[in-house]
Amino acid sequence: MRSNGEVPPPPIATRQFSGKFMVRVPPEVHRKLALSAAENGVSLNRLASAKLAE
Repeated sequence: MRSNGEVPPPPIATRQFSGKFMVRVPPEVHRKLALSAAENGVSLNRLASAKLAE
């Protein structure tokens, strides 16, 4: 990039992240996750966060 006169972007590891992003899923997946969250007494957000962290 430098040889083309472009400025390289900063490394992704040094970026800061908000902790928010949107994921689109099919309605049936949304339904299953919502039911699972309700059965476990947690929010859909908490359930999805835990599954993503696995």
